[in-house]
Amino acid sequence: MIYFDNLTLKAFVEENKDFFCAARIQKIQQPTRREFILILRNNGESRRFYINITPNLHHICFMSKENEEKRYLSIPKQPPMFCMLLRKYIENGKIVKIEQPFYERILEIYIETYDELSEKINLCLAVELMGKHSNVALYNTKNNIILGCAHNVGSEKSRDREMRGNVPYVYPPKQNKRDFLSYNGNINFETLSDEFFGFSKPFAQMCEGQNIETIKDFLELKHLSPVISEDFSKYALFSNILDGIKQNSVNDMTDNYFSYHQNKEILDTLRLKLKTNVSHRLKKAENSLEKIERQLKKEKNAERYRKYGDLIMANLYNLKDFQTICTVTDWETNKEISIELDETKTLKDNANRYFKLYNKSKRSTEKLLQLQEELNIEIGYCKQTLYTIESAEDIDILNEIRQEVLQEEISKQPKLTPIEEKNILGYKVFVGKNNKQNDYIISKIAKDNDLWFHTHNCAGSHVLLKLENNDNPSDKLIFECAKLAKQYSQGANSSKIGVIYTKRKYLRKPPAANLGYVTYKNEQEIIID
Repeated sequence: MIYFDNLTLKAFVEENKDFFCAARIQKIQQPTRREFILILRNNGESRRFYINITPNLHHICFMSKENEEKRYLSIPKQPPMFCMLLRKYIENGKIVKIEQPFYERILEIYIETYDELSEKINLCLAVELMGKHSNVALYNTKNNIILGCAHNVGSEKSRDREMRGNVPYVYPPKQNKRDFLSYNGNINFETLSDEFFGFSKPFAQMCEGQNIETIKDFLELKHLSPVISEDFSKYALFSNILDGIKQNSVNDMTDNYFSYHQNKEILDTLRLKLKTNVSHRLKKAENSLEKIERQLKKEKNAERYRKYGDLIMANLYNLKDFQTICTVTDWETNKEISIELDETKTLKDNANRYFKLYNKSKRSTEKLLQLQEELNIEIGYCKQTLYTIESAEDIDILNEIRQEVLQEEISKQPKLTPIEEKNILGYKVFVGKNNKQNDYIISKIAKDNDLWFHTHNCAGSHVLLKLENNDNPSDKLIFECAKLAKQYSQGANSSKIGVIYTKRKYLRKPPAANLGYVTYKNEQEIIID
């Protein structure tokens, strides 16, 4: 992606300055430490002015409802201190004008409001969109003293410029660059952004091959035609330097481009958090299973201990007590075997010792087999959950997984996301996208005679074919449902995979089992090739 640059800010200001002038600030919200929403009203129209000062996503725009949903903004019950300061000073204030200092990535919003004594005061909200140095500051235009900042920058962090309350607001240090509009020489596109104002590195690269007059037109914002590339990796103010999806306005371009990347970053961050947690559980379970399987191999001596005890008891008549070893005939192989004895014990005591070892090993094996089964269930659950995390396409599904896996309480309790419903040959087919949906399909939607499909020994979605009591599904219908189960599984790209199916009445959810886990019987299998 590319960052919000000063030319984009200039285009935004030119496009929206008429709405800003004389607009009233009706409401101020601060969803996070680096995000702000100002609800502005002018000429009978309200707009949500969005400010984001996150280092890699810094931008401003008027949000559409669709893109606001993509950003997953949640307003805290207790507003941050800076939000309360803004509400105190500029809520219900009137915007007089907006300006952008010469080629700076700063938007200055000049506001006329009244203090506690009903005396008119003039303030400026400076929105600085400068990567990791992005900030929002409110200062008094009469004396330039800062009233507050989104985040303070003291002398220990910056020698050149402090940003905190009760210090003068000053512009960032000027860059040693030239104005391209007064330049008529040769152009070196590799150093264009370093030598001249108004050029970010991506914009300079996109200008390569254009003549000097065309580039000057760009800087003067002539022939604006905002565009976003098909893969949303780039945007440009001029369609003749970038092919892609044309936008109705500079604001739409900014809103659509950055909301796409915000949405992607939010999903990727949550997905990584969940994958890390579940992968840790999976690795822990697999290590434990490996240890148990090694222990089970050792416990295979149990039957040998019982046989030794039986052979000693069967040969009491021709053996002597207090020996270190005895030789007897194994009735299973008709071969002589040697059995180690404790010379301090009688033959009967030695036999009882082997019987005790047998019983101990038997109990240990039973316990290990039980643990082995539990760990196999846990491994299956983790693999299934990892698949649903990878395939989740929106935040609601990931939040359901988050509550299930991390058992975190989130501020807004998500409802069960709509379960995907398909129509195959006139029949309803439901597909679960996570363990919560899988569980809901089995426990709430399915009836006894409905058919349940799932990939064999492979993580995937539960697929349910709804049938009436007397319906007899055709082979084609069953095959299409099996293909759907393969499509929504980890084996979607496999050349050959088995899909099992059975009636709902043959499914069982064990007590205290994980969400979406079932056992089954009377199943049939289809190989999808």
